[in-house]
Amino acid sequence: MARYTGADCKLCRREKTKLFLKGKKCESAKCPIEIRPYPPGEHGRGRPKESEYQLQLREKQKTRRIYGILEKQFRNYYEEANRKAGKTGENLLQILESRLDNVVYRAGFAESRDAARQQVRHGHVVVNGKKVDIPSYRVREHDIVEIREKSRNLLPYEVARATAGDKTVPAWLGVAPESMRVLVHQLPVRQQIDTLVQEQLIVELYSK
Repeated sequence: MARYTGADCKLCRREKTKLFLKGKKCESAKCPIEIRPYPPGEHGRGRPKESEYQLQLREKQKTRRIYGILEKQFRNYYEEANRKAGKTGENLLQILESRLDNVVYRAGFAESRDAARQQVRHGHVVVNGKKVDIPSYRVREHDIVEIREKSRNLLPYEVARATAGDKTVPAWLGVAPESMRVLVHQLPVRQQIDTLVQEQLIVELYSK
């Protein structure tokens, strides 16, 4: 399966904002964007003012990188969102948020979406009583997502239980840290999604 294997911190610097790809490191003074808040590369400091197209492209790239999705799959999500009733940009964010790896991350069971993706692939996650090892699996309203009982004593989950409450859980999820269980109350609306992106710029880019 194709995936990005380069340095995560370079992605944050390229987008000139924290994408929170490295868990707690992103919240510390060691975060590279705190030290070098400009894009990587020889001309990183002196890039000219971006055009309208570049702003749209950067917003798409930023969103794609936040959720850890490659271009082809992201485009497919956009086309699905465009076919649905309602605002395309909001539909797109709802699709991204409903991915299983994102739900595991939002619940506080993993420090980053990348770590959550690995947990799913390794078979630690169960949905409605059945093991699901596909990170892009989409949860639905009233689904129950939980960490497999045999896996709950692993260090990442012991840490997750010990630090429960440190991270704000979105209102569309109900989390029981002791049992490592998540109830999907509903799929999120835009007001419940705190990802700092301007989804309308993505719609404008793909509409050209």
